[in-house]
Amino acid sequence: MNEEGSGTTPAETARAEAKAFFRDGEPLLEVCEDWGDSYRILEEDGKVLIQGGKTGILYGVWQRILDCLCKRRSSAERRSPRCALRMLQCWDNMDGTIERGYSGPSLWFEKGTVSFDPARLRMLGRLLSSVGINVLCVNNVNVREPAQGLIEEKLPELRSLADLFRPYGIRLMVSVDFSQPIRAGLADADPLNEETARWWQRTTDRVYEAIPDLAGYLVKADSEHRPGPFTYGRSHAEGANMLARALRPHGGQLVWRAFVYNCMQDWRDDQTDRPAAAYQTYAPLDGQFDDNVVLQVKHGPFDFQVREPVSPLLFGMPQTRLGMEVQLAQEYTGQQIDLYYMAPMWEEVCRDLGEKRPTILAAVSNLGRDACLTGDPLAMANLFAFGRFAWYNEARPKESAEEWARLTYGFTPAEEEKLVSALLGSRRVYEKYTSPLGLCWMVNPGVHYGPSPDGYEYQSWGTYHRADRNAVGIDRTKTGTGYLLQYPPALQERYGTLERCPEEYLLFFHRVAYDKVLRDGRTLIQRIYDDHFEGCAEAEKMAAELETLPFPGEEKPLILDRLSRQISNAREWRDVINTFFHRLSGADDGMGRTIYP
Repeated sequence: MNEEGSGTTPAETARAEAKAFFRDGEPLLEVCEDWGDSYRILEEDGKVLIQGGKTGILYGVWQRILDCLCKRRSSAERRSPRCALRMLQCWDNMDGTIERGYSGPSLWFEKGTVSFDPARLRMLGRLLSSVGINVLCVNNVNVREPAQGLIEEKLPELRSLADLFRPYGIRLMVSVDFSQPIRAGLADADPLNEETARWWQRTTDRVYEAIPDLAGYLVKADSEHRPGPFTYGRSHAEGANMLARALRPHGGQLVWRAFVYNCMQDWRDDQTDRPAAAYQTYAPLDGQFDDNVVLQVKHGPFDFQVREPVSPLLFGMPQTRLGMEVQLAQEYTGQQIDLYYMAPMWEEVCRDLGEKRPTILAAVSNLGRDACLTGDPLAMANLFAFGRFAWYNEARPKESAEEWARLTYGFTPAEEEKLVSALLGSRRVYEKYTSPLGLCWMVNPGVHYGPSPDGYEYQSWGTYHRADRNAVGIDRTKTGTGYLLQYPPALQERYGTLERCPEEYLLFFHRVAYDKVLRDGRTLIQRIYDDHFEGCAEAEKMAAELETLPFPGEEKPLILDRLSRQISNAREWRDVINTFFHRLSGADDGMGRTIYP
């Protein structure tokens, strides 16, 4: 693709991109006013016609370019995205830092102001548009000063970002602080206070005067000490609807994160169960949210762990518009150091949800100012795969990995197969040397990288594995915390017994003795030992395979550095976790491998 490809509208950008890429044999473009994001590519007698809506025409050009680069014929069927909102949500702070960011400073904030390289952001706009992303939320959901000013005194700066991304069919969204009226001098932020509602309406009207196509607001409330309607004895439906009504005249959406739990749990309390919190809070409110409210639910009930089941809330609110949130930033899955391709995780979520898959998808960004934008060049595969996932609403792990590898590197078929194989196996490798059989939160507190099996065990975050000398895991069935009862009957049956529960979720749903013989004939403790030794060995083998590939000169040192760090991390996980369980259980490794006393 070419830097020439920019215009002032998506249709103009489409024409510029087509002219720059094809040069000879440029396709004819036809804008169909009522097609929206849809497009169709027709070929006849060596001529190509791309029809599409005002934004769809650009997606059609991107698809034609992708088909040409992948050396395949374009489909003639009309294509439409299955997800209307395909969002990238950035946790950027205005001082330039990024919460859970592993790719350098913010691309658009610095020293309390909006500051960016226009050429680089145009390149980013083209990149995001080319995989179908159409909404970009630029600031952290944990809104801190001076980010509140983005919808007040810093609104012209926010508008400069909106103007830059608009030609690529990307609309901005902004995270807002629920208590912001207090900053403006109001006595409170009670959503049923008419003065509060009027303040939000006036403020929102001014925002839309500056940015008429703003996608809306994103809110995190009453979670991890964020302000919210609970402060005033109000429900989240009452809080969300007040903001949604300010957005409604402008066609804006209110995206309300369903990340709410009691983060001051006493570790001695074995009945309160953090994964149950979102369902307990929101399911009773089904049908009470306005129709321009999107309740954004994390794909799992915990917090982007290595392995957790699908969130029961995604089944539990049939009368509410739901969006699903995933995390590209790899906070608990390697932090863009260890290779971890996420599309297989999304495929499992889609399988469990079936027809309940939300038609709104959001991902926490993995972008920053590093040279390759994602810290590790191979982490870009996750961003590419998310864009395709959000468009099709199905993960397509192998297809996305193959497309990304082909478009990025142009390897020989054998080299491409080696890279794709590493991507597809990377999640299982990481899981084996880190968290066994659905256990969560065995990481160093705060930084969330590296092993610390008891790091969160006695803290107030509700993140426990309850390992003792006899057993490990949480009983979440009806005889335990009862969390399992939040699921539909088919999943209750699937997860509810040791005999049926998939082993990858075994310790998430059940408490199991170390000497319990699993379905493959190994005891639980032997399975834990084997996974960690095997995972480390497989990480070493994967690194050796990738080191043979001819990555471009500027990328190879970055990739090799991260592969080296991954091996060190895998060895540390192997030894710490195996020693932890050996000290508790007293059971030796049946293979006689080294476990440190």
